[in-house]
Amino acid sequence: MSPRPLFAAMLAAGEGTRMRSSRPKALAKICGKPMGTHVLEALFRAGVQDTVVVVGHGAERVKASLSSSAPVGMKIHFVEQQRLLGTADALSVALTGFPDVLNYSKDDIPVVIVVPGDTPLITPGTLRELVEIHIESRASATLITATLEDAFGYGRIVRGKDGRVAHVVEERDASFEERRINEINTGIYAFNLDVLAPTLRRISAKNAQQEYYLTDSISILSEMGYLVSALSIEDGVEALGVNDQIQLAEAEKHFRRRINRHWMSRGVTIVDPDAVYIAATVEIGQDTTIWPGSHLVGNTQIGSSVEIGPETRLLDCTVGDGARVTRCEAAGADIGAGAVVGPWVVLSDGAKVEPDTSTGSFKTLG
Repeated sequence: MSPRPLFAAMLAAGEGTRMRSSRPKALAKICGKPMGTHVLEALFRAGVQDTVVVVGHGAERVKASLSSSAPVGMKIHFVEQQRLLGTADALSVALTGFPDVLNYSKDDIPVVIVVPGDTPLITPGTLRELVEIHIESRASATLITATLEDAFGYGRIVRGKDGRVAHVVEERDASFEERRINEINTGIYAFNLDVLAPTLRRISAKNAQQEYYLTDSISILSEMGYLVSALSIEDGVEALGVNDQIQLAEAEKHFRRRINRHWMSRGVTIVDPDAVYIAATVEIGQDTTIWPGSHLVGNTQIGSSVEIGPETRLLDCTVGDGARVTRCEAAGADIGAGAVVGPWVVLSDGAKVEPDTSTGSFKTLG
């Protein structure tokens, strides 16, 4: 399989009214990072270096946050969707940020991954597999599908007699029979860049929402004789979108488990993973033990062979190798190697505990 140029479009213009928050939806935090940043990291680790981010509601806030938190080395181009007319319109706006297709030969047409900014659980491995299937099958479009026990609210995948995807129907426009389908559209696609513009121009807003649905591109391409492929993923969790605070909490739970499993696979002992919170921004050394009730947040850096907890919260702290921190509340503290902190100690911003010393108990230091 010869490599082809790879780009991405992240659709993050929505207001997210169901979140009941003044914060743009793409900036809702999961394990210490904005949702949009998690999506950008997955794209970058999948091999995407150039991404167009479509912004709308709270555009300046989204630009500032994602620019500062995006993976180092990733090129991001922001384009603004002035009127929120649907996902197909958002992708049309995104096309203004991509290179001219005329710059490429027929065999070198770029692949564009399209992903919503509210799908923080998608993994780099799945995105890589999407691109591989798309290229190997010689498709013009490939979409990711998942089978859910409860498919309410998602677009349904309608397949033809040959088993291929015929079209996608949104929940509001689906018939009774179509709503019984439990294979859903995740909203994540791979397209050949050369088919996007002509396909998007054919999409109309004749639907319940009076919006331009990107899902309509699938039936249009099929009717025009282009091949549409699908990647069906087994882990439906990756497909979970975040549209309200309940779904945000659910995504946080799944992401927290991923983080805990990651550190345990690196030699960190987490005595009770369900009772420990580790932000995505934290670093932990080998042979460290974390006891229940511990919260590690911000840019906290934990060395090797450290004991943290129980009942300890560290924000933006540095903990040296071999230290022990018990029942402590600390922010911006520097705890030296081999130091013993607590129990029942508060370390204020800027507090420094020297290596191989003990703070004693029931103290506030700063």
